[in-house]
Amino acid sequence: MEKDKNQIQQTGIDITPDVAGGTYSNLAMVSHSPADFVVDFLCLLPGMPRPLVKSRIVMAPEHAKRLLIALNDNVKKYENMFGEIQLAQNQAPMINAFDKMPKGEA
Repeated sequence: MEKDKNQIQQTGIDITPDVAGGTYSNLAMVSHSPADFVVDFLCLLPGMPRPLVKSRIVMAPEHAKRLLIALNDNVKKYENMFGEIQLAQNQAPMINAFDKMPKGEA
């Protein structure tokens, strides 16, 4: 964590204490339009009837692709250091909102 803080300071990025603590999410929902990608980070815990959106990030398609590349790179680095990340068989996958929406034509 100290290393991350130093890296943020070196890049000239400011972060407030409430944001630095992070937000827990165990589910994400992705949707898009021609102009934007929307990623909703949700939390679903035992006893909750439905997931609660904890944070929504809206970004341009180019930035979404850059995020995809950065996540892929970081997952590879993580797995090289700590071993392959195992996905639980019974855990819900990330949700593509368009899989749930009826198909339409303009």
